[in-house]
Amino acid sequence: MIKACVFDVFGTLVDWRASIAREAESILLPLGVSLHWGEFADAWRQQYQPAMAEVSAGRIPFSKLDVLHRRNLDVILKDYGIDHIDEATRRHLNLAWHRLDAWPDVAPGLQALKHKYLLAPCSNGNISLMVDLARRNGLVWDAILGAEVAREYKPMPVVYLSAAAAFDLAPEETLMVAAHSSDLAAAAVAGLRTAFVARPDEKGPGLGEVTPSTRVDYSVRSILELAEII
Repeated sequence: MIKACVFDVFGTLVDWRASIAREAESILLPLGVSLHWGEFADAWRQQYQPAMAEVSAGRIPFSKLDVLHRRNLDVILKDYGIDHIDEATRRHLNLAWHRLDAWPDVAPGLQALKHKYLLAPCSNGNISLMVDLARRNGLVWDAILGAEVAREYKPMPVVYLSAAAAFDLAPEETLMVAAHSSDLAAAAVAGLRTAFVARPDEKGPGLGEVTPSTRVDYSVRSILELAEII
């Protein structure tokens, strides 16, 4: 029944925490800023869901994730007492989300899946961000789908349903792949099939999800394993 696989990206396909920590250090340390870089990455990421909730609640208009990331960056720079960082540096640092590194299994796993399935991200990240991550990491897509196409953020059902519809598929013909149980639970409610990928180190060593806390169709340890079993 499955004809397409659509993917969460942050955490599932790319190691956002280590990448943001690296980028922040390389940009801010030469300016005399010294922080716990992993904690800085965590603080920035912790602003992510609340900002999207503001959009979903209608309190602020829909915007690209790049815009929300910049809004959140300004908040945490102030929280860290480094609000003196200049505009050019802020713009460069905000684009760190376009320079994240994929987990090692991802590129070969997508290549294996591409022989049989249509592939696309179903991410809250905007299209230019997804394109930059794909080009950086050799990710093969048939389309770029997700929040910017749906004009809404996950976990709203329209994001998952619009991804299936873009391929002219029914929800049950579409497999949502993610490392987050909440994402998969929302996709299942929308009628998609679901696959959980363990990313035990997503939020730091041993701090990612290892097993799903919701019912899923598949549970695997890598994208390569997913390609083998489906």
